[in-house]
Amino acid sequence: MTITPAAERSIAFAALFNFRDLGGLTTKDGRKVRRRTVYRSDTLSRLGAEDRVAFTALGIRTVIDLRRPAEVASMGRVPEWTQVVWRHNHLDHPLWDHSTYTAEIGVARWLSERYLELAHHGRTDIARVIGMLADDRNGPTVVHCVAGKDRTGLIAALALDLLGVPEDQIAADYALTERSAPAFSNWVRTAFPNEDHTNPPPFYTHTPAEAMMITLHGLRHRHGSVAEYLVAAGLHRERLDRLRTRLLEA
Repeated sequence: MTITPAAERSIAFAALFNFRDLGGLTTKDGRKVRRRTVYRSDTLSRLGAEDRVAFTALGIRTVIDLRRPAEVASMGRVPEWTQVVWRHNHLDHPLWDHSTYTAEIGVARWLSERYLELAHHGRTDIARVIGMLADDRNGPTVVHCVAGKDRTGLIAALALDLLGVPEDQIAADYALTERSAPAFSNWVRTAFPNEDHTNPPPFYTHTPAEAMMITLHGLRHRHGSVAEYLVAAGLHRERLDRLRTRLLEA
């Protein structure tokens, strides 16, 4: 099975560190996910003048912001110069209790438990976001949270599963976020200078492929499939067909 090299889907920006195209991946039946249609990213509030030409060239029309209201208030929104439609769609879920992490549990298992918790509590919001990705009227779209790791990672994984991308490719795409760990850590130290950054928990920056594999298996075990999970959460089946039509090459 051929997996499109990450370099062909990743897009470099001066102020962003985890921006890439979901297009280019191959489905189980040999079709390709359409390029330049849906992107995933860390927070776009950091975009500056130095990134204006590169971002504008992508023709992005819609930004789906998954951050909590407090995060939006403290970090700001995507800049006005982008002239995008900003769609704020916070995924409702409890704040993570970091004290529950132990080395015995490990990063992959602990993250997968958080993602399944997010999938449960935020199911209505998640179904709404997937529905937005199915809408041609939104044009080229980027989905983001703060680091583009957890909330964005789950949305990307669910969308790719619905398109028929094999789970090893989905997990490999999720794992790519770990390449941005040094840049993310530097940004955190700059953005939150008064906090102690000496021993951050490993799940802050690690994205083992196994975490997303366990998450997908858990959703299938509980709901039968990702599609059935989303339908039960309120997504019309017609939207699933529209998602495939929009995001798969003929």
